[in-house]
Amino acid sequence: MKGTLWLAWRQQRALILTGAALLLACVAWVAFQRADMMSFIDDHHFKLCNGWDSEACPGTDPEQAQRLLADNNDGILALGTLSAALPVIIGIFWGAPLLGRELESGTWKLALTQGVGLRRWFTARFGLAALCSVLGSAVLAALVAWWWSPISNMLDGLYWHDGYIFNATGPAAIACALFGLTAGTAAGLLIRRTLPAMGTVLGVVVGLRFLLNTFRSDWISPTARISQGDAPRQDVGSAWSTGEFGFIDGAGRKQPIADACPWGEGLPDLKTCMAQKGFVGRYHKVYPSSDFWVFQWIETAVFLGLAAALFALICVVLRRRAVI
Repeated sequence: MKGTLWLAWRQQRALILTGAALLLACVAWVAFQRADMMSFIDDHHFKLCNGWDSEACPGTDPEQAQRLLADNNDGILALGTLSAALPVIIGIFWGAPLLGRELESGTWKLALTQGVGLRRWFTARFGLAALCSVLGSAVLAALVAWWWSPISNMLDGLYWHDGYIFNATGPAAIACALFGLTAGTAAGLLIRRTLPAMGTVLGVVVGLRFLLNTFRSDWISPTARISQGDAPRQDVGSAWSTGEFGFIDGAGRKQPIADACPWGEGLPDLKTCMAQKGFVGRYHKVYPSSDFWVFQWIETAVFLGLAAALFALICVVLRRRAVI
């Protein structure tokens, strides 16, 4: 290791080593907790449970299942929160000072006096930070998924569409970490002051997360599960329910329950409503658990696209300053 890469390591090694130590501590903690969880599962012969209906877990003691969830949910929530917050942490404490501190103090000029070009100096610094951010976020996301998977989508526990799981696992979590770093770097470059850049990246990353969480269900259309006649609807299971229920008439048209059988009409039950109004089936709109990957790849593309745009902006601004 020499030249600009050695300089980048010297300047960032405190962050890298601290992050690596914390990550190793998380690995040890999760390995211990998961081993204890798997021992409990084996001792009580648990079977896979999908959904919050205990009847979906034949042969499983509901009280022991609830104990299993209670013993592990808080830890998974804590780890998921850390993984979901990692892009913000990276953006604030790594991205914003990456250029902002150098520009604010004027120390970036020292590198140029050593015969190192501005873009080469930036590439080494940003490349090392990006590599460590991607690796660290990937390991943390994998730890959350590894611990959660044996009790995933089980009873009243954590489901794939919960923010503590969705935002903390999968490729979107890694892409968001890279976006956080790039957003922080761009803020530091444009604002040229570290503290204001930190505040800016906090607002940008949290704001984008909020928007994606709010409009996630608008990316794709839900699946309509249909039951014929007055047969019971299919259990929600591990799916994400939209809360949209309704009836289907003889022509195949769907009518929401609120419109088809509104409260206050004096109808004794839904079956009577179906018989009186000629409905031939019912529907329930859900996002099946397989849609997890569809949502993940969509949001991964959003984060990577924004990160690429910000990186291009950084390169343009640096080029102008190199010329000036």
